[in-house]
Amino acid sequence: MLGGLILAAGAGTRFGSSEGRVKQLADFHGRPLLQWALDGQCSVSEIERVVLVLGAHYDAILDVLELGRAQAVVCVDWSLGLSASLKLGMRALPECDRVIVTLGDQPLIDAATIRRFVDEPVGTRGAHAGRPGHPVVLGHQHRAAIDTMTGDRGAGPILSDARLIELGPASVLDVDRPGDLLDPPVGHG
Repeated sequence: MLGGLILAAGAGTRFGSSEGRVKQLADFHGRPLLQWALDGQCSVSEIERVVLVLGAHYDAILDVLELGRAQAVVCVDWSLGLSASLKLGMRALPECDRVIVTLGDQPLIDAATIRRFVDEPVGTRGAHAGRPGHPVVLGHQHRAAIDTMTGDRGAGPILSDARLIELGPASVLDVDRPGDLLDPPVGHG
């Protein structure tokens, strides 16, 4: 079974979320930033279950987003870092042999990009110019290592020998600050 996992639990402090702005809801070409990631995963019919991990600002986000067929789960330990979100997300998809992981602040990873990973083996990840990025394909063999992770890091350490698929800048570009929303190339609808 193939699952989809979107990690979007952080507070977005570099974005200025502590000043009342919610990064996941920032406007990006007419839609909330996180909606792009959610729509990308939900549009891939081969993905049987989609889980969205929220944390900070989850109530405001759920009031705005259209979840479609995705299930939202709330990571109460979101402040412990990305590892807490990844653990919760993988636990929410126990029946999935493979899970395609994307980030909620990477709106340029669209359905066509995600679809490229549907038949890829576990341990494959997107890249740009040799720099690892997303999507990432995780499997059962990664679960034990993920359960021991701590801090603000994802699966990178357990994917050091990952097969990389060159995707261009979309694989590594994310939105950290409001200025990042202004000029990224948009190659999807």
